Amino acid sequence: MTQDEMKQKVAEAALKYVKADTIVGVGTGSTANMFIDALAGMKNDIIGTVASSEATAERLQGHGIPVLELNEALSQVDSLSVYIDGADEFDSGKNLTKGGGGALTREKIVAAASDAFICIVDESKKVDHLGAFPLPVEVIPMAGALVANVARDLGGKPVLREGFMTDNGNIIIDVHGLTITDARGLEDHLNSIPGVVTNGIFSHQGADVVLMGTPDGVETIE
Repeated sequence: MTQDEMKQKVAEAALKYVKADTIVGVGTGSTANMFIDALAGMKNDIIGTVASSEATAERLQGHGIPVLELNEALSQVDSLSVYIDGADEFDSGKNLTKGGGGALTREKIVAAASDAFICIVDESKKVDHLGAFPLPVEVIPMAGALVANVARDLGGKPVLREGFMTDNGNIIIDVHGLTITDARGLEDHLNSIPGVVTNGIFSHQGADVVLMGTPDGVETIE
């Protein structure tokens, strides 16, 4: 089974977590795109969706799936029923690294507004410690050098993501070379730096369930 086939299987498996007559949070990236394509078959069963990026909103709307702004959605319901998204890495504690597509801030917001976070990945994303994938940090532009200096103090190699601007109008600094043994502690530390919008460690908003595609099928990690 190819990597794309494993992604397809977990995307389809995630449909069982979609409840009728609710609003669903939808993530960003290649696996999330496969989930969107699968969700199109259920679009008449749900109230609508909240997208974590403009690209996701466009794909949802292309399938005729209703897209609501989060504030609008939360005026209708107390919370989103579920958030479904991929990850760049996950560890045994279901802590995640996300943001390879640059949508980490909105992803974290939508995850926080949801009753459950179902993470859909293939087995290549499972790691002993986060950090092999460069850690994205969304930064207000004037704080770029400040944040880079802190990243170097932590033993990382900060690299500006050239030619990229987030949907929020900010820059991304990708921090290479970290071995993250205290995911929550580092998430909190980086978020305390003035000018950091958020970073790509999802520990406070970690996955409730990971659906992992393997050559033998989908493994559920709870």
